[in-house]
Order: sequence, then structure tokens, then C-alpha cells
Amino acid sequence: MQREARMCQEAPRCNVREYRFLGEEEEEEEGGSQLQPELVVLIPEVLDPQYGMYVWPCAVVLAQYIWFHRRLICGKNVLELGAGVSLPGIVAAKCGAKTILSDNAEFPECLDNCRRSCQMNNLASVAVTGITWGHVSPSLLALSPVDIIVASDVFFEPEDFEDILSTVHYLMRKNPHAQFWTTYQVRSADWSIEGLLYKWEMESICVPLQSFEANKEQLVGSFLPGTHTIEMMVITPKKKFCEAS
Repeated sequence: MQREARMCQEAPRCNVREYRFLGEEEEEEEGGSQLQPELVVLIPEVLDPQYGMYVWPCAVVLAQYIWFHRRLICGKNVLELGAGVSLPGIVAAKCGAKTILSDNAEFPECLDNCRRSCQMNNLASVAVTGITWGHVSPSLLALSPVDIIVASDVFFEPEDFEDILSTVHYLMRKNPHAQFWTTYQVRSADWSIEGLLYKWEMESICVPLQSFEANKEQLVGSFLPGTHTIEMMVITPKKKFCEAS
């Protein structure tokens, strides 16, 4: 059960919640690697009306996808966009990914919360940077090529959809084999990114939640995602985009 672990010692006031990821213990391979059977992540949620400071249902589903594919993500360069409290990015880092957390450069309090999440989970090596969707900023230009981009519930406001995909497109230009793992909550049947995916030369596949054990109302020791309808997508460049790069 998701529970309040303790209060943050730093301002602003926040609750710390525990998320527990479980997996089957596997035999050690010839190379000596072994999948960790359990992971506990602590996430500080700020007691503030700004919605980016909470773990939302989509974040739990995406974090479960990352945990399920922890062998694949280990050693990869991972960037989380719109990280907020950073649950998916923290899980990726704990699974051995070289992770960068990012959020809107115009909201330093969000970046501070990313740093609190890193501190809470003893991840001193995880970088935090300000990336504003749709802006070609020095921090975006300075990024090394990434293998996997992750983002949960960033397709929230339709006016942001193209800014998000243009930023992802730029990152995929640096690495045409990159993938964008994202979850979104179905809020309106009228909202779609299909036209924008075509414009920015990308394609998507929907991943069934049951394929990574996320078709439940309560995941990773929490009450989330509840009864919300969550979709998981993997977005990649179109083949001609890869060939042109």
C-alpha cells in the first residue's frame, strides 16, 4: 500500500511516498548479471496546488514499463521530459540507466523537486536540466545523444502537443535509433497526435498494459492508476527518417 513515509526536511513542505516494484528472481547469467528482484523508490510530493508536484496515474504505469524492461534499459542514455517528481526517471536510474531529468526551464521549483527526488534515492550522478518544449535552448543543444526518451502524461494540453514532438524530433535527429516511451491518460476522444506524428516523421505503437503487468488498478504498492484509462505508446522515427539521417 502506498503510504506516507515521512515528511521532507527541506522546504517546501512535502510528503514522501514509497513505490515498491517487484519481479521474479532470476538465475545469474554467464556474464554475472542478475535482475534485481525488488526496487523501492521514494518520491517527495510537494503540498502545493501545482499539479506537476504529484505522482499522477500515468507515471506509475510508465515506471512499471521501465521496471519490466529493466534489462533493456540498463546502460542506456535516458532522458525524462517534463519529469515533475521524476518517478519514471528515478526507476530508470535505479535500473542502471545513465539518466537525465528535465522539466520546464521557466519553473525552477520543478527542477528543485527533481533534485529532491534524486537526493531521496541516493542518485548523486543523475543530472537535472531545464528543457522547455519547443525551444531550442543551450541546455537542449548541449545534450549528448539519448537512446530512450521517457515522459508521462505530457500530452495533457493540446496546445503543447507539437512543442513536445518537435523537441523529441530534435533528439531523434541526434540518434535516429532513439525511442520515445510515453503514457497518457485518455481524457477526450477528440485529442490525437497522429497528424503531428506524420508531420514530424514518426510512428507509434500502442503497448497493451497486460504485456508488462500494468493492467491493474493498483500498481507498485500504490492506489494508482485507479480506474483511469491509461495508454502506453512507443514512438520511433519513420524508416525514411532513419535512412536520411
